[in-house]
Amino acid sequence: MVDLDKIIKNALSEDIGMGDITTSAIVSDLVTGKGVFLVKQDGIIAGLNLLETFFKISDPDLEFVKYIEDGSHINSGQIAAGISGKAASLLTLERIALNFLQRMSGIATLTGVFVDKIKHTKARLLDTRKTAPGLRAIDKLAVKIGGGTNHRIGLYDMFLIKDNHIAVAGSITKAVQACKEFRLRKNVQVKIEVETTNIEQVNEALSCTPDFIMLDNFQLNDMTKAVKLINGKCLIEASGRINENNIREIAETGVDFISVGALTHSAKALDISLEITTE
Repeated sequence: MVDLDKIIKNALSEDIGMGDITTSAIVSDLVTGKGVFLVKQDGIIAGLNLLETFFKISDPDLEFVKYIEDGSHINSGQIAAGISGKAASLLTLERIALNFLQRMSGIATLTGVFVDKIKHTKARLLDTRKTAPGLRAIDKLAVKIGGGTNHRIGLYDMFLIKDNHIAVAGSITKAVQACKEFRLRKNVQVKIEVETTNIEQVNEALSCTPDFIMLDNFQLNDMTKAVKLINGKCLIEASGRINENNIREIAETGVDFISVGALTHSAKALDISLEITTE
């Protein structure tokens, strides 16, 4: 993927710059080594396929071997992958590789926790645009690996009418109509979603026939009422203040999707280290 290649190259430029002066001063290019990616915490591994590309771009002479596949559950003490080649390359690339692997595995692991809580319902877990700037492609990839579903990638692939859009437009009706007219004028074949915060807004949104209605920060009883009111006329997304403790009840109301920003903005990196030895 072009986006992933760009992210990798930016990471290399950011960290290495004009060169790794510490490694250059200490380690000869003639020294070879090997390393293992040791997982120190139970979770879901994500980012091994990315590392394969990362090492090919960084130093094609390195040999990277995966011992498990992305999306696999892994236990503390297991080795996820191995790497061998120039010791200098291993030392220079260590931190970037771990940053990718730890972050992606942390997101995938948290996603898996949420997915497990709603697997008995029809609801699917969505991510959001609350990603690290410049890292959206890998953050959303990690969500998919963890069992979640990617929502819109950016501002260009779906109309999402939020409260501030409604305030500026004057009403939900005016905002939806403007999006429909834009879609016809520009021949843009994308869906329309409307954010609502109460039953009155749900009624107005329904009259506009959008593709999705978002129930934002609804109390559980109001969400149940809204689901019955919508009655399959469009898809329903629940959003706002959703956590591990309340997601099960929310899913059981009958919503189609549940979006959780915490998947990408609050996931804790999985504890993984790269143990390097010389040969």
